[in-house]
Amino acid sequence: MTIPGYQRFFAELKRRRVFRVMAVYGAVAFVVLQVADIALPGLGLPEWTITLILALTLLGFPFAIVLAWAFDMTPEGMQRTADATPAELTQIIAAPASQRWPAGVLALVGVTALLAGAWYVGRQSAPAAAADPVSASAAAGVSSASIAVLPFVNMSSDPEQEYFSDGISEELLNLLAKIPELEVAARTSSFSYKGKDVKVADVARELNVAHVLEGSVRKSGDQVRITAQLIKADDGFHMWSETWDRSLDDIFKIQDEIAADVVEQLKLTLLGEAPTAEEADPRAYALYLQARQLSRQNTAEGFEQSIVLFERALEIDPEYAAAWSGIAATYRRQGNSDLRPIDEAFELARQTATSALEIDPEHGPSYAVLGRIATD
Repeated sequence: MTIPGYQRFFAELKRRRVFRVMAVYGAVAFVVLQVADIALPGLGLPEWTITLILALTLLGFPFAIVLAWAFDMTPEGMQRTADATPAELTQIIAAPASQRWPAGVLALVGVTALLAGAWYVGRQSAPAAAADPVSASAAAGVSSASIAVLPFVNMSSDPEQEYFSDGISEELLNLLAKIPELEVAARTSSFSYKGKDVKVADVARELNVAHVLEGSVRKSGDQVRITAQLIKADDGFHMWSETWDRSLDDIFKIQDEIAADVVEQLKLTLLGEAPTAEEADPRAYALYLQARQLSRQNTAEGFEQSIVLFERALEIDPEYAAAWSGIAATYRRQGNSDLRPIDEAFELARQTATSALEIDPEHGPSYAVLGRIATD
């Protein structure tokens, strides 16, 4: 009797136990993938480890089938499978369906388990892939004209100079925020990363921005070195980096240069000119930054020291609107903290905020102080 080719083939698969290997391999692979998906994050291994295991599992499947076809495990070890005789094949084909189908069903179950494990791992890996800045930005609809200004690192030998590096960062943030076409992450959001070792990609994803500006400040006497770096979140590469070694007299020019370069790199020059910093006496500016830092400590001592430094700045430059506004904000905080009678505090805050507006009628922080007094 002539046996059709497809029947011979499936009979050989059954005789060589290929179906059984497919079933066992699929079941074991499914278990391995599930265990790996649960255990690997706790072991601190890279995210790509699970992808590697999945790839090796899928690649190993055809090799397992080939080995099952070509070799048999015997008491003497692994030996090449001998060719079947026509009688053996006839016996397998002539066997009742109840004996022929279980092997095929098991093989199908094994393949299904393998594919299910691969699908599950792939689905679990999708959020990790979305964490990649490129896909995350696209999925979240992040504007290419968006940026977060991280607190510049204080590289000075004196830790007390940190107020200066924080002040530079905030002034740059305020400058960039004046560009209507540019979305700038809020100060509270950006400064929440201060002192933390975080990846730029994580910052960009959490703040929903496409670019990050970071840098460092080293101040020694009247000399200052500022380094700024603009990083594109989708690939983590620097778009631009610059270092300035200047005297404190040039601090405002440096801020203007940084803002202008950031605008140019973000290709916003066609939409408008980069804003420029409000210039003041460098000594008054340094006192202003220190006073603002103390005021934000929200302590009785900090408020008192802050007012003294603001007043010293105004002695140097009586037309310094930001210093007047800083005093106003400090008075308001004193009143809200019960460190000064609230009526007295609010009246002093109104007077000093008004003094700032008489110098600069468009000074936003002064309007903010008056608005908060009205709502408190």
